[in-house]
Amino acid sequence: MDRLTGKTALVTGGSRGIGKGIALRLAREGALTAVHYGSNEQAAKETVAEIEAAGGQAFAVGAELGVPGDAAALWAAFDAALAERGAAPGVDILVNNAGIGLLSQVHEVTEADYDQVFAINVKAPFFIVQQGLDRLRDGGRVINVSSGVARIALTTTIAYSMTKGALNVFTHTLAQQLGGRGITVNAVAPGIVATDMNPHLDDPAQRAEWGSMSVFNRVGEPADIADAVAFLASDDGRWVTGQVLDATGGSHLGV
Repeated sequence: MDRLTGKTALVTGGSRGIGKGIALRLAREGALTAVHYGSNEQAAKETVAEIEAAGGQAFAVGAELGVPGDAAALWAAFDAALAERGAAPGVDILVNNAGIGLLSQVHEVTEADYDQVFAINVKAPFFIVQQGLDRLRDGGRVINVSSGVARIALTTTIAYSMTKGALNVFTHTLAQQLGGRGITVNAVAPGIVATDMNPHLDDPAQRAEWGSMSVFNRVGEPADIADAVAFLASDDGRWVTGQVLDATGGSHLGV
């Protein structure tokens, strides 16, 4: 599996959960993969070590998102890490995966909650892309990790769902702008996925209940999402752009 050999990828939030699954998959395809982390450096180092043990190439990049100057700090760390490795500057695949959840109904959301979830889930990827345009090589890929809740109405995730709706608009609009450079821009929308972001799935009853929403009668795994991202990142996805790929396992199709 070497569809991405010679490519450089950056996965935000790549040290854990879905992001880790994506980082592992892109590296397995041959990409030199930057594993971004916000605060858990140890998790990022462990992900890098796992990639290297499997014969891949990776490095960790730390930068807190959702704060002023986050995009500039991320790119500065990325550039420095590439230079330290003696690798060519620039990036071919940018995966905006980092995000936080917010389980609150509309009357429970505080202004601070709202500002934080939009800062990390919407503002950060916007400016990461904006400040990465000169680094993004022609023919490259931008892949945003959205969510099925932008399609499925859940009252308990209203603000979070709004951030993913905004990310979807960003996706198809940016695709129009970057198409002239041969750059595709797509989003992948997971459903419920078994990661540490969803600890309630450790309860077998909860896992069964959430799994029943999918036509496959199970919850997703990080690899399910990573495989979809790998397709869009490869040359196989060259004719797909401006799309939101539903990767919810057919959740709520009958509703």
